Amino acid sequence: MAAMEIHQIRYFLAVCETLNFTRAAEACNVSQPALTRAIKALEDELGGELLRRERNLTHLTELGRMVRDPLARALAETERSKKEAAAFLNLADAPLNLGVMFTIGPSRLVGILDHLYRTSPGIQIRLRDGTPVQVLETLMGGVTELAVLTQPEQKPERLDIVPLYEERFVIAFPPGHRFEQKNAIRVGDMEGENYLLRLECEMREVIHQMRIERSVNVNIRCQSQREDWIQSMILAGLGCAFMPESMPMLPGIQTRPVIEDRLQREIGLAMVAGRRFSPAVKAFVGLAAKFAGEKRGKD
Repeated sequence: MAAMEIHQIRYFLAVCETLNFTRAAEACNVSQPALTRAIKALEDELGGELLRRERNLTHLTELGRMVRDPLARALAETERSKKEAAAFLNLADAPLNLGVMFTIGPSRLVGILDHLYRTSPGIQIRLRDGTPVQVLETLMGGVTELAVLTQPEQKPERLDIVPLYEERFVIAFPPGHRFEQKNAIRVGDMEGENYLLRLECEMREVIHQMRIERSVNVNIRCQSQREDWIQSMILAGLGCAFMPESMPMLPGIQTRPVIEDRLQREIGLAMVAGRRFSPAVKAFVGLAAKFAGEKRGKD
């Protein structure tokens, strides 16, 4: 037995509306024999007569009255789904779930987003930030489709990363600190400083190793995963901290670049290899790759 088809339902509902096969065929823009055959196929599928044709007294059978409303709802839902699918595929109403490591500031990415919205205004970005581990977990688990992050220490085999840009680190300190007199600092300049340890810093082990190599001693005043706490303590004069250059800072915090080759990170756009991507994701990846290529060209 053939499966029920959408056009059969549409033709049946047109006859329900007009109670006239000729006018229903005209409304559906098909021939009357084609409409009659489709309704007969629908009756065969449902196992009973839906309409009785009695000259000018065409009317619904009991079975026809019973299935009319459910079939009307099914048709309406199908049409709605088709419209949503078309909008999604044409980037007219297309969500894009993007994970972003919370230490990455927006300044370097807004250019990509601006171009994306100008070329595909229907794309809706849904940002989800978190720690490096959280961002990677949500990406691998399918909660997000793309992620902006640094190269993970243990990269999953299925992870593909498009490099976007490199970013240096700065030292953040309170107003009036001695670092204000310097244009830049080295790790060795941290000798004897009060230090606030950012536990989610991906360069934490690199910084620790550099301190050991240079025999630099600091006074660790606090360790925290909370960036807002670290920055508030800096403003209060409790210490200083190494931070990514693009990280948003509280007003008043002073920074100086760190001139150490190893103190920089590469930001990339990560995706899971082998997954089928939506048009919105493909558009974002294409723009990101173009952005990265232009950036490398300038460098």
